[in-house]
Amino acid sequence: MEICVFCSANQSIDPDFFRLTEEFGHWVGQQGHTLVYGGHDGGLMECVAKAVHEAGGTVVGVIPQVLVSSGHTSKFVDVAIPCENLAERKQLMIDRSDAVVALPGGIGTLDEVFTVAASATLGYHHKRVVMYDMKGFWKPLESLLSRLQQQGLMRGDYHRQITFATNLEQLTELLCE
Repeated sequence: MEICVFCSANQSIDPDFFRLTEEFGHWVGQQGHTLVYGGHDGGLMECVAKAVHEAGGTVVGVIPQVLVSSGHTSKFVDVAIPCENLAERKQLMIDRSDAVVALPGGIGTLDEVFTVAASATLGYHHKRVVMYDMKGFWKPLESLLSRLQQQGLMRGDYHRQITFATNLEQLTELLCE
C-alpha cells in the first residue's frame, strides 16, 4: 500500500508527537508499505521518513523546487518526484496514494486534508483521510466538522471523507479496511 502522509515540518512541537510518528513510520516500513510525503527534512515529515526508511519501507518524496533550492530535501527519500508548487505536490501525492493519513500539522496540513476530502465528495476519488488524533490534537477539528454537519452545511456524512484514530491500533485498522 502507498500511504500519503500530511504533517508538520516544524521542530518545536510536542515531543510525544515525534515518538508516535516514529512508531507509525516503523509500522509502515515493517509492513512493506510505501510512504508518500512532501520530502522535507524537518519536523514530523523527517521523523516519519526516517522511521519508514529504517524499518525497510520505501520513501517517496514529492518535492517542490523551492525545497530543493533551499536545501531542505530529506536524505531518507528513496524516490524523488520533483514538482513546481504546492498544488502540484498535493495532486501528485493524492494520485500516487492508496490511503491518506494526517498527523499533527498546521495550515498546510489542513489545506491538504480538505483538498482530499473536497475532491472525494465530488467523486474524483474514493479516498478518505485518517486523522491521527495524537493526544487529542484533532479533537477541535472533529467537533467543528460535526457542528458543520449538524447545521446542514455538509452533504452526507463527513466520516466518509475524514475519520479519526486515537492510537496506532485504530489507525492501522482503518488503513487496512
